[in-house]
Amino acid sequence: MKLIRDYSVFLYRSGCLAFRGDWRYYLWMGFLSVLCLVGLNAYAKQIVHGLIVTGMTDQVSWGVYIANFTFLVGVAAAAVMLVIPVYIYKNEELHDLVIFGELLAVAAILMCLAFVTVDLGRPDRFWHLIPGIGEFNFPGSMLSWDVIVLNGYLLLNVHICGYLLFCRYRNTKPAKWFYIPFVFIGIFWAISIHTVTAFLYVGLGGRPFWNSAIVGPRFIASAFTAGPALIILALQIIRRVTHYRIADRALLTLRGIVQIAMLINVFLLFNEVFKEFYTGNLHVASAKYLYFGLHGYHALVPWIWTSIGFNLTAAVLLVLPASKSLKWLDLACVLAIVGIWIEKGMGLVIPGFVPTPLGEIVEYSPSLNETLICLGIWAFGFLCYTVFLRMSVPILQGTLSQAGENAPEPKESSDALTQPVS
Repeated sequence: MKLIRDYSVFLYRSGCLAFRGDWRYYLWMGFLSVLCLVGLNAYAKQIVHGLIVTGMTDQVSWGVYIANFTFLVGVAAAAVMLVIPVYIYKNEELHDLVIFGELLAVAAILMCLAFVTVDLGRPDRFWHLIPGIGEFNFPGSMLSWDVIVLNGYLLLNVHICGYLLFCRYRNTKPAKWFYIPFVFIGIFWAISIHTVTAFLYVGLGGRPFWNSAIVGPRFIASAFTAGPALIILALQIIRRVTHYRIADRALLTLRGIVQIAMLINVFLLFNEVFKEFYTGNLHVASAKYLYFGLHGYHALVPWIWTSIGFNLTAAVLLVLPASKSLKWLDLACVLAIVGIWIEKGMGLVIPGFVPTPLGEIVEYSPSLNETLICLGIWAFGFLCYTVFLRMSVPILQGTLSQAGENAPEPKESSDALTQPVS
């Protein structure tokens, strides 16, 4: 009973922190809340009128919702790039930073689930997937596998983060048997969530653009590029607006991961391009549409060449010693994130539908309503991650602990996410 009481107080005190901060914190949270409400209003319009308010058609049935979903699954999977150095190679510099990475994974999975929900024309029919009530179609359907791995990965990260933060709050040593097995399961699970997502594409035999065994490895390589790149940017923001100390060496360790993963990602992309164009078979139409346009249709050409330009520039910057400077490292990370978002979104999802198996060419561009919903979901994810950090940073700093439960809150804990580093 005492443990339950302690955990309840821990949740209450942590939750209260989410509502405290200075004007910058309130301005940021207010801005995100407004975007969430705008997105919610746009989604209400979609619920009323249906998917007709989107740019999707019978010919292109996946759009920017699934593009964002695919990218964010990679961001969630990339949390394992902090776990492996810490728990396998015993890198103590990254030990506490694992929590920040796994909290980012939780926020990313929440956004993934939101994007899948808005992509459903009738989300109220989701109950058909519930075993015993509906038809789950496991293990025959890759969709059922995706439901399992996404929700399982979410629970794993919530358990690991929650338990470690609770132990830090109580100033007790975590019981290894209660979380280490889940850490190693999480490593396997992180790879599985993006592999299963890749199999969703590869398994569709009627879409030759996706029928390649290299799609899975490409997904993993791009995930281990964009995810750690996003974590590098997030850690620098944490370092700037809190008193939490994050060493440059920790950021440069992540730089090495992004560097190797980006080179592998570019190499696999060139392999894919060679396979498509050198053979010159009948199934190259989608690739021609993507890279050069087809029969006067070329909506995606600027997107993919922008992506290639960003990825190549990021790869060059990451190889050069200049990226050891955080200014150039930040630029490389931003270019990598945007480039991979385009590559895995507009450059992967849309061309798989153009042309159709019947030879029709119907181009896709997201509608304003779709864009507003996407902005709302991204704002929701950033809002969740900000709240997670607002609760976890004071605990890791020691300014919020069980020992000070009956003492007044120290001043620095009330604005730990908004005070600059001195």
